[in-house]
Amino acid sequence: MDPDLDRDLDPNLEQHQQDRPPSPIAQSTWETWFQTWLEQLQAELPPYSGYELSLRLTDDADIRSLNGQYRQKDQPTDVLAFAALEVDYPQSYSPLSDVSPDPLYLGDIVISVETAQRQASQLGHSLQHELAWLAAHALLHLLGWDHPDELGLARMLEQQENLLKTVGLTVHADSIQQLLQLEYRNNPPEEV
Repeated sequence: MDPDLDRDLDPNLEQHQQDRPPSPIAQSTWETWFQTWLEQLQAELPPYSGYELSLRLTDDADIRSLNGQYRQKDQPTDVLAFAALEVDYPQSYSPLSDVSPDPLYLGDIVISVETAQRQASQLGHSLQHELAWLAAHALLHLLGWDHPDELGLARMLEQQENLLKTVGLTVHADSIQQLLQLEYRNNPPEEV
């Protein structure tokens, strides 16, 4: 582990609790996961002293409202990512680049715990595992990853799988196929 990265990676996790149940995952676990994932993705990050993001765990009603407001889809979804960076696909940065002394705000992640629980049941794994999967997916979106087609989605799912492995969670091969089908059923590619 790079000691400079370890010193300065501190995701700012904001868990909104307005009439919401407590997080099924401890804040320290979220922080560890995001720190580990950002270390894994360091080559794709612009050189900053640290990185921040917000995480909001919510219910289907709230995420439906956000989905309608920002994506014009009047239905709940599992996760939304609001990127603060304007990038297409992951960028590569030189480790020799000058490091900005200020942290870089990556954006906001919103996850519906209700939808995550249903998906966890459908896929036969724990809620914790599903929340980690969705958070990793959203983090990749914050960094410029996208899945406009099946190939893009397959690449993204592979990277998510790699991220989950770094925090001790595994995805079974048959789950990837189920996830592909679930993603396309819930979020078909938009026509331009």
